[in-house]
Amino acid sequence: MEIITLIPTLGMLAFFVHIYDSHNALTPTYILILFIVSVLGAAWAIATLFTYHRAKSNALFVSFIDLLFVGAFIGAVYELRFIAHANCTTSSPSTSYSISFGDAGSVSATGFHLSTNKTCAMLKASFAFGIMNCIFFAITSLLALFVGRGQGRKDERVVVKESHYSRHGHRRSGSHRSHRSSYSGRRSHAYV
Repeated sequence: MEIITLIPTLGMLAFFVHIYDSHNALTPTYILILFIVSVLGAAWAIATLFTYHRAKSNALFVSFIDLLFVGAFIGAVYELRFIAHANCTTSSPSTSYSISFGDAGSVSATGFHLSTNKTCAMLKASFAFGIMNCIFFAITSLLALFVGRGQGRKDERVVVKESHYSRHGHRRSGSHRSHRSSYSGRRSHAYV
């Protein structure tokens, strides 16, 4: 879900960065911070997805980095907080229509014209995706923490018992240690 929501965020914010760059203007901080955090978050999510087998061994590190991304997304969303109460779509009445039903009468209806401010809508969608990624990275941080805690409990102890037998099946005593070449050794492993 992180990757699915970060890719549209990257696309929308890259659109704004390109517009400001083509006009040789500085990109506003509220766009730039969320863009940078989204790029890094998408790269981290893809990297941990493809290296999941290695991420299990250092799950506490993955949990820590995901927790850092939670903080980074909170900061980025905080910078873009002004867009939360913006109204990006306006509706206005358009032409009226009159439908006649003969002797039964007539009905008049007024249509509506919806217009959406593209810039406002894209920033609002990026804001919503940023909030969603705060939640997603918090969930993956907790999951990685649980995986990391579970790895420490899987200690397996191996107890090696060694016993020596003579060619005739009798156990060798401690006084016959000088005749090692005539005895065959067997090891039995017991797992605890």
